[in-house]
Amino acid sequence: MAKDDYFVIVYRILSYLYDCFRGGDEPDIDLFGPEALKINNGYWTNIMESLSNEGYVTGVTIVPRMGTAPGIKLMNLKITQRGIEYLEDNSKMAKAKDFLKTIKETIPGL
Repeated sequence: MAKDDYFVIVYRILSYLYDCFRGGDEPDIDLFGPEALKINNGYWTNIMESLSNEGYVTGVTIVPRMGTAPGIKLMNLKITQRGIEYLEDNSKMAKAKDFLKTIKETIPGL
């Protein structure tokens, strides 16, 4: 696994949204957007679209653009019950969590 692996990115996004959900906080794009995750915007857009299509999050709208890749509009973004179950019960999410824990122990400040 790598820091930009799909499942690592999904774990980071869903775990952040779950923390916001539990705390009653509004998600801050600066904390889970492409720059925060150190990935390109196209990859992030595809991931957010996938999370929405799979029913793991709500509040994602795909915005078509002429001559370029579509964009994303986020309004009242929330993790769903299905997203929480995926985060908690999926073996790939468990591997991503373990990977991130190992990286944080190896490289302080990540």
